[in-house]
Amino acid sequence: MKKSLVLAMAMALGVTASAYAANPFSDVPAGHWAYDSVNKLAAAGIVDGYGNGTFGGDRLMTRYEMAQIVAKAMAKGANVDRLAAEFADELDSLGVRVAALEKKSDNVKITGEARFLYADHDNKDMEGDKDHYYEATLRSRVWLTGQVNEDWTYTGMIQNTQDFKTDSGDENTSFQRAYVQGKLGGMAVTAGRYNMFLANGNIYDTRADGIELAYGDKIKVHGVAGRASDDIYSYENSLGTEVAGGAHSYAGGSISADLGSFTAEAGYYNFKDILFKDSGIDNGIWFVGAGTTFGDFGLNAMYLKGDASGSYRGEKASQLDDDGWTAGLTWKGAEADKAGSYGLFANYYDQGGQTYIAHTTDANTFGGLGFKGYGVGANYAVAKNMVLTAVYYDTESKLKGDKSEDKIIWTDLTITF
Repeated sequence: MKKSLVLAMAMALGVTASAYAANPFSDVPAGHWAYDSVNKLAAAGIVDGYGNGTFGGDRLMTRYEMAQIVAKAMAKGANVDRLAAEFADELDSLGVRVAALEKKSDNVKITGEARFLYADHDNKDMEGDKDHYYEATLRSRVWLTGQVNEDWTYTGMIQNTQDFKTDSGDENTSFQRAYVQGKLGGMAVTAGRYNMFLANGNIYDTRADGIELAYGDKIKVHGVAGRASDDIYSYENSLGTEVAGGAHSYAGGSISADLGSFTAEAGYYNFKDILFKDSGIDNGIWFVGAGTTFGDFGLNAMYLKGDASGSYRGEKASQLDDDGWTAGLTWKGAEADKAGSYGLFANYYDQGGQTYIAHTTDANTFGGLGFKGYGVGANYAVAKNMVLTAVYYDTESKLKGDKSEDKIIWTDLTITF
């Protein structure tokens, strides 16, 4: 062991060697330069030699032996941050947690999610012709969260999707989220590219580039503004090519109340230039919803009404159904951190094409033309942080003359870490 290391470890304990009994090691005699320090470390239970009465001061230690010494010193309250940082991997393997070190390293956290999906579709197109196909994908997400200061954090998310059906080798990796969250006075702020969730997901549930403000606790006022995702819809451009589109801008707000077993929310959101800039397709959607819990059961319902203008896929937006409603029932529910937890759920939808932009459901919503139908399913935590979900969806298009429908058996295993 190096001379400087022995002295540093001894000094870190902050007591004198004279308080202890005679040195127990035969190979560290009185008068040796390390006598007092080794005596101090031995008496404090930091070092205990090799079991044959020797200290082995000239012997090379493994990193794990050194990690054990650091761990014992930490348990005695010694300030060994620099050593703890150096031997962090070995300490972790020994099950030693370093509070001071963790506090520093926690400035940036990395978490993740992997979703294995298989979905079987029994589909009919607009003319009523049958089709059968399936989806098989692995979606991986890695989240990075950094603490900017006491009030603000930064979050980024990288997403990778592998399609096992096409086996194209295209991993489709993209930077999906990048936003800050914090407080300005008593107002909560989210700004950047984040997941926007409007009207319990019945209007919008996907990424957006914008700002979100919220004020209040039990009674909360909520406002949003920005640009919607650019891959909500597909449309045919002037060259006859199908391209992705979203909404050039949006703005709106809501007021909600959380009264324990009862919740309620009402609001209005306006979307401009849907599909692409200067498309002339606009839509203003207002809604009112409520929910309640009783024992292990939960019940929710919502009414929505839109006011759209312009044309979409050859149809005037104003000719699409302008109102709709949803209802849902839940019983218990799987919790990722509780293995063996489970739940059941059922939802019914009857929403016109003017009442949603990017719906939260995994059922077929027929490209924003309106849909109705139901979904019933169950989820189960097969192990800690591993949740299996199975759902059956049966929906059909609400567009007049459109015979499209889709029956889906959806299964996914979501692993979080």
